[in-house]
Amino acid sequence: MENSQQKNTHIKISKNIFDAIPYIKEGKLVVAKTDTIYGILADALNKEAVEKIYKVKGRPEDKPFIILIPSSHNLKKFNVKPDPQGEKILNIKGITVIFDIEDPTGEFYYLHRGKNSLGFRIPDDPVFLSFLKELGRPVVAPSANPSDLQPAEDIEKAIEYFKDSIDLYIDSGKVEKNVPSTIVKVENGKIKVIREGSKRL
Repeated sequence: MENSQQKNTHIKISKNIFDAIPYIKEGKLVVAKTDTIYGILADALNKEAVEKIYKVKGRPEDKPFIILIPSSHNLKKFNVKPDPQGEKILNIKGITVIFDIEDPTGEFYYLHRGKNSLGFRIPDDPVFLSFLKELGRPVVAPSANPSDLQPAEDIEKAIEYFKDSIDLYIDSGKVEKNVPSTIVKVENGKIKVIREGSKRL
């Protein structure tokens, strides 16, 4: 018992999602509940922070992360190819939509990992949406678990997984439905469901 307490000495926990803002702006990692499940949050425009999550999760290098944004206007930052139908679905909130991007210089390679497409979601949660707007930048938010293990359903499980390799934990209680988001892509005018999740079209 003593050892586990010593190991957890440097763990920082808050109940206020807005406390995560300075951490994310500094390129740090935060575990917090999104509109679906607990995720590891980092600034999507900070390459080093994104790479840190790959190491912490032990995630395969070729699997991109979903990016959470406060509005569809943020798509321009990532050179997303125009896709009005995809944007319409994105604006429903709570559904992840995959868009093709133009990245001739490899500026966003660290995000798309060679796939030249990225998944975006506008969270269907007013508090988390307010947090993103105040933060003023998009975040990656993969599930809070090492690859091949179940997503953490509460902060205790997340701490058990990651200990002090996460800079801040936001405790929002237990997740009722530990289900990730639905992922879709529009191809030739048709909606292709890639993963059935928490919200259906």
